[in-house]
Amino acid sequence: MAGIYIHIPFCRQPCHYCNFHFMASTRDKDAYLQALLREIDLQRMFFDRQGHGSTFGRIKTVYVGGGTPSMLSARELSRLFEGLSQHFSLEGATEVTLEANPDDLNPGKLKELRQLPVNRLSIGVQSFFPEDLYYMNRIHSPSQAWNSIQDAREAGFENISVDLIYGTPTLTDANWEDNLHRLAMTGIPHISAYALTVEPRTPLAYLIRKGKAKPVSEEQSARQFSMMKDVLESYGYRHYEISNFSFPGKESLHNMGYWTGQPYLGLGSSAHSFIPGKRSWNISNISQYKAAIYEDAVPAEEEVLSLSQAVNEYIMTSLRTVWGCDLGYIARLWGPQHIPALKKRAEGHLRRGALIWKNDHTLVLGRKGLFFADGIAADLFID
Repeated sequence: MAGIYIHIPFCRQPCHYCNFHFMASTRDKDAYLQALLREIDLQRMFFDRQGHGSTFGRIKTVYVGGGTPSMLSARELSRLFEGLSQHFSLEGATEVTLEANPDDLNPGKLKELRQLPVNRLSIGVQSFFPEDLYYMNRIHSPSQAWNSIQDAREAGFENISVDLIYGTPTLTDANWEDNLHRLAMTGIPHISAYALTVEPRTPLAYLIRKGKAKPVSEEQSARQFSMMKDVLESYGYRHYEISNFSFPGKESLHNMGYWTGQPYLGLGSSAHSFIPGKRSWNISNISQYKAAIYEDAVPAEEEVLSLSQAVNEYIMTSLRTVWGCDLGYIARLWGPQHIPALKKRAEGHLRRGALIWKNDHTLVLGRKGLFFADGIAADLFID
């Protein structure tokens, strides 16, 4: 299984918390799309060059993210998919996701999107309360958020994911619970929910530092994380990854590829690619990206993973999932010499219930460890 990620870096308005690569302008959009099509051509042999065989029939997922990909017109998106299908077989692609903002998803636009290969929408709602949207500097309204979900279903989209954010200082526990109940009652098959984090060099970090925005509370985030788990599981959602809930069979196949170490190709400025044992990433500058592509060069840096990096990356990603970290897999792939020390480092977390054993050889996070997954994984890292 292989995936393709396409980065569309344009936004109408920057969210205060966002540290992704984006541009709050569309003046370079046409030139950027042309460069993307050229990169698709330049990368047509990506998987073959890495020694992983022909790409024909291998592409199982495509994810168009950003930025705000839904800002593109259906005609522009169609050009991208046509360019992609000229060099990669999409016939076996079972999941083609488009990230979208609610204000872009009117009935007319949704009808056009249904004519494209897109069969899954990931809608960035974040909250249904105006005070939260204002704090985050989101551009849409609560009514637009609700309408986008209803309109998407009426247009024929069944595989829909909705993003929420918790831990916002304006978000009361009562409103957070209301967000969860109202969304779960719609029967949306997939929900992604993220704790608000204050990243360096973001507008939110600046506003908090200047006292113009309320600071984020880790205690509130932990409490609302626990509430989320209880509420969504009561509706039949499975908590299959730290930030993701779905009905059985509706997991994000593309993101599953990231968490299970499947190869993927990233296209566009700042996009990352991965082949087992090696990762690469394009430059995070639109002008420099375009200039390099026009010279027939992909502006990417590459890193060959050391043994310890490969093992630690597996520990980090696998522990985030309900399937856990399989020590037998580590022993088979990287050698059994790592297992005794890894078990030793897990003992403290096992005693307090942050980690538990599954099937005698797989470590999974217990309820007490879910909110602290990254720290626990770091404690298990090999030297």
